Amino acid sequence: MTRVKTFVTLTLLGGLAVVLPIAILVLLFQWLLGQVSEIVAPAVTWLEANTEFKDTLAKLVVIGLILGGCFLIGLLVKTSIGNWLHRHVDHWLGRLAPGYSTIKDLVVQFIGGGGEGVLSGPVARVRIHGADNPLTVTAIVTSQHANGEMTVYVPTAPVPTSGFVFHVPAECVEILPGVSVEAAMKTIVACGAGSASLLAPSGKSKAEKA
Repeated sequence: MTRVKTFVTLTLLGGLAVVLPIAILVLLFQWLLGQVSEIVAPAVTWLEANTEFKDTLAKLVVIGLILGGCFLIGLLVKTSIGNWLHRHVDHWLGRLAPGYSTIKDLVVQFIGGGGEGVLSGPVARVRIHGADNPLTVTAIVTSQHANGEMTVYVPTAPVPTSGFVFHVPAECVEILPGVSVEAAMKTIVACGAGSASLLAPSGKSKAEKA
């Protein structure tokens, strides 16, 4: 009886492991589609009233136009004039709109862009309660000060775009040179799962070292 119960339990868990990620992805897509639909609703209404496009087709046309506009803007900023204009607009928005630079850095990081952003620093293991306290957290070094102290960003699980900022002495920070920001973020989203490999010496898992 116990073997049957174990078999049923393991089989059910195996099925859930396959189905749940797909279900979550579908729900996320539905939520994202709903948000996009609300944003483009005025343009869709105008398109339905003035063209032959209706309902879903009208939404797809509007989304296609938005993506096309983004593509054209991307082409423009690749030119010398477009790049100059972008730098100046970026500069003024950063001065006039609080939080713009932070939002831009987060967006650039999460779409795979490069450059120096909020999440582009080295990954570290930080003792936020002092060098003598064994408690450590996964963090990203965002600034290094002239006096040797460091500012670190500690993401919260399972949503790494929110978190805490700490200013700590250098002796409380252990840089993990073999760990990428992407790898660290995966463990944050997974609520710590995979941290054994992440925190292994030289960024290598026990299996790799064996």
